[in-house]
Order: sequence, then structure tokens, then C-alpha cells
Amino acid sequence: MLISLGQGLAGASHRDTIAALLATALRALLAPDSLLLVLTDADSGTRRVAHALNIRDPRADDPLIERALKGASVDGSWLGSPIRGAAGRTIGAVYAVAGGGSGFDERHLEMTTAALTQAAIALENSRLVELLSDGKREWEQTVDAVSEAFCVLGGDGRVLRANRAFGQLAQHPLTALAGRPWMSLLPEDWAGPIAQALAAPERGGVELLAGGRLFTVTALTVAEDGTCVLVFADQTDKKRLQEQLIQSEKMSAIGQLIAGVAHDLNNPLASVVGFADYLLETEKDAGPHLLEPLRAIQQEAVRAAGIVHNLLSFARKQDRRRREQRIGPVIEATLFLLRNQLMACRVDSHLHIDPELPDVRMDANQVQQVFVNLINNAAQAVQGTARAGNIWIRVTRWLDGIAVTFEDDGPGIADQIADKVFEPFFTTKPEGQGTGLGLSICQGIVREHGGRITLSKRAGGGAALRVELPGASTPPRVESQEPATGTLGILVVDDEPHILHYLRATLEAWGHRVAVAADGETALVRARGESFDVIITDVRMPRFGGREFYESLNRERPELAAHVIFSTGDTVRGDTLQFLESLGRPFLQKPFSLAQLRSALGAATQG
Repeated sequence: MLISLGQGLAGASHRDTIAALLATALRALLAPDSLLLVLTDADSGTRRVAHALNIRDPRADDPLIERALKGASVDGSWLGSPIRGAAGRTIGAVYAVAGGGSGFDERHLEMTTAALTQAAIALENSRLVELLSDGKREWEQTVDAVSEAFCVLGGDGRVLRANRAFGQLAQHPLTALAGRPWMSLLPEDWAGPIAQALAAPERGGVELLAGGRLFTVTALTVAEDGTCVLVFADQTDKKRLQEQLIQSEKMSAIGQLIAGVAHDLNNPLASVVGFADYLLETEKDAGPHLLEPLRAIQQEAVRAAGIVHNLLSFARKQDRRRREQRIGPVIEATLFLLRNQLMACRVDSHLHIDPELPDVRMDANQVQQVFVNLINNAAQAVQGTARAGNIWIRVTRWLDGIAVTFEDDGPGIADQIADKVFEPFFTTKPEGQGTGLGLSICQGIVREHGGRITLSKRAGGGAALRVELPGASTPPRVESQEPATGTLGILVVDDEPHILHYLRATLEAWGHRVAVAADGETALVRARGESFDVIITDVRMPRFGGREFYESLNRERPELAAHVIFSTGDTVRGDTLQFLESLGRPFLQKPFSLAQLRSALGAATQG
């Protein structure tokens, strides 16, 4: 029976199977009236009943089991013994009770001990198999959770093991990977970069472009026989984010450059616009040979100022506070900014704005970014057809807000990708021509404003994107003021001599008494000793600027500081705009018209 038990245990790997074989052998060897077999869990140390014969309420803490655990013994009709594992560790116990006047002797105890010894070896082997199985399963679960694809290669270049991501990359099931050379699993054009990585392990990754994705391949040596780990890290999204960051930094640098250039341009443009307005106003009786050139100068100077303002507004990072504004000027400025690009794409734009639209509480720069992106996408779609095309932009009322619809007669968007166009990094453009972030950023901006973007097909072909924005809850602010009347004492402060010249000439022609100062220090001296009704001061001046001048004046003569008008060519810069709006004082953005100057004078004198 012991030989049969040994043969049965040799093929058993599960504890319950081993316990059943042992119980069968003991019943054959001892012919007991009752039998109880208890095993101890190696991890928790708890006991459990593995087999019971003719025991009404078998328990792992049975008193006779406790007796058996103390050592092997036989006592007439009772026999018990512990089950000892490696290093004498107790892994269970058994006891048997004889009935019908029969009993057990030392021979029975020897056979029981022999059977238990064989079972103990089988139980220990079962435990090792379980540990190996658990370790294998845990390793597989761990490596399969790693997003990077990797495989372990032997010194002969054959795959020893791999994770699920590698199987997906190689397009083979995991069970088909082990034992195969890596060159037979991966595309031929990958061989060069992978061989390069294997030839120089742990010296940084080698780039590999495959299927529109960018991977870094790295080899890590793990044994002296040449065994190594080959890691494929997908760098596509990281690369795109880096490109987006670089582009953002470029735009920031360009914005700073444009801001400086725009400020320097706005001062001479202010002189040109101012003098043109002044001459047109004072030389009303001049002939056409003078009036027509003056009007041309005036119109072209205003046009140049508009270009500078649109560039500055779009390229420069601005204060993100939202304000109630009309949507019409924003979309008009965007089309003006993109007119040359649309011409290059052979795209005609058609704009329709419904009258009496509500104001929108928005960050105009962010909303313009959305419009630029949508118009650019439409133009590129039309350009891809290799023919001239059109973009229709309609601004209409939507509930209590507005809706801006962009339609084009391009190829449209296929149904199978229509649901993905707002996902980050999704793009239909060729590699290197699009980051896939444009529409997702637009969606984020519009949602932050409480609106939404929807995509649909245009009747007749093409795509239609609709931006919906809620209306402002507050009534539109009143911009205009009644012009100042009567003779005023006005101090003009500016470091540009031509601006001082035309402002002085204009204001004196209107009947006002005018004094000028070329910097804040001189202006402060004059304001201390003279009486003025209004002070018009530039914000940015050398040495002692308009901000410092105002703060000093407000400390010394607060009643006069309450009648200050600021002028600046830098209102889009965050700190300048924040300073001006915190005071609540009227300000003129250079270049400004004489009508704007009159309105500012009215606001200053009424304040």
C-alpha cells in the first residue's frame, strides 16, 4: 500500500488530492473505526479539516488532534502523529481510533509514520509549485500592467518571456513568443534600430518610427551570458506635447517682440492719425487736392493701427478676466487678421452678423483663438481639394446668447471619425503637420465660457462647426460721454514731441488752455504750482512714467488726480491694463481719433 501511495503522490500537485490519497492509504493500512486528518496553512498558520471518518463534528482543534501534534504515539485503540515538513516544521496531524476490541501497535505506527513522511514531501512540493505558480502569475500581472512593451532576450537572441504590450506591438499572441528569435517577430525595417540598441546596451535609446508612432528602443543587460531586456517606450504623445510647448514658447517670444514693436509703432501712428484728424477738422474749406490726400492718410493710418492692434491682441498673453463684449468686432478682427492666409488658400469668406445681438461675457483673446483655429481648419480642408472654395460665417442669436456657425465647401468629415475630432492628439493631417490639440483646446475654451461646439454636415457637402456662447447677464456698458464744453485748462504729458504738438494744436483750436510736459517729473512740478481741469498723460515714459506721476499726484493733489486721462500704446499688456482698470479712469489707446479724445474729455470733466 505504501508503494501505491508513493506512486499516487508522485503525480499529485494539489493539497486536497494529496490529503485524499493519504486518507485512503491510512484507512487501508489501519482499518480504523474513525479517522481525522488536519492540515496547517503555511501562510496563515490556521488549521483545517482535510478528511474525517465517522466523526460527528470534526474540528481542527479536536483535543485528540492537539495530542497528536505533540508527537507520534500509539495507545491501544488510539494512534496519532504530527505531519512534519522541511526543517521539522509541523504542517498537519492525524489520529485514528480502532473499534470492535481491536487495537494498534508499533507496527501500525511505523506504517503511519512512513505514509505521513511521503505525504509531507508531496505537500511541501505542492507548496513550492503553488509559490512558483503564484510568482509567475504575479509577474505576468505586473509586467502586463506596464505600458511600455518589453521582452527578455537570451544570449542567442531568442525571446524568453514578454509582456502583453510587446505581444500587441509584435502582433503575436503571448503564447507564440517564447523561444522565437526577435527578428522573426518584428518587421524587417525595425531590425536596424533594434540591432543598434542591442549593440550598445544601456547607452540611451534608439529612435524607431513605426506606424505613425515614435518609439525609443533601449537594451538593458541582466546577465553575463548576454541575457537582456529590450524595452520599447512609446514617445509619440510626449513628443507632441514637447512640440506644443516649443510652439507655445515661440508664440510667447513672438508676442513679446510684437508688443514692443507695436508700442513703438503706436506712438508715430498716433501723431499721423492726430494730425490728419486735426487738418481735416481745421481745413474744411481746403480744396480736393488737399482734402483727399488727408483722408487717405487718415484712413491708411487707422488701417495700420488696426493691423497692429489685431496682431498685438492675438499674439500677446493677456489678462484672463472676462468682460461683457460684442462678438461682432472679435470675428471681424479675426477675418482681418487671416485675410492673406485665406487668399493664399484660394478661399473666399462670407460674413453675416444679425443685428441686435446680446453681449457675451468672454475673454476675447481666447475666443479669437477658437475662431482662428476653426477658420484655419476650414481653409486647409478647402485647400486640400485643389480648387477654390468658400467659408460662410454666420453670427445669430441662440437662446439668450449667440451662435457662430462656420461652414465650408470642403470634403467634409467622415462619419467614422466625426466622434473623435475633439479628442486630444487626434488629427487627420499627415505626420508633422498637426498636433491634434487644436479642436480639443477649442472645446475646452468654449466649455469654460459655458458654451459648446458641435459638428455637423453641411447641406451640399463640407463641414459645419457651430460655437454657442451664453449671453452676458449684465446690460451693455455705455461707452460714449458728452463732449466737454467751455474752456478747460489741460496739461498734456508725453515723451513724443509730435504727439505733444498735435494735441496742443487740436485742443487750442477747440478753445482750451493747454500746457505740455515731456515727462512725469516736469508734469508733477507744473501740477503743484498751476491749476488744471484735466491732465492727459502717457503711461510709459522714460525715468518718471505716467503711473508714478499719477501716484505722486494722488498723494499731493487727489482732487486733480480725479481728472486724469491716460493714453497708451500698450493696453493689451496685463499689468498696464490691470493698473488702468483698477483706477476706473478713462484712457485712450493710441492711436486715437479726435472723437475719442472729445469723449474722454467729457468723461474726465464729469468725473
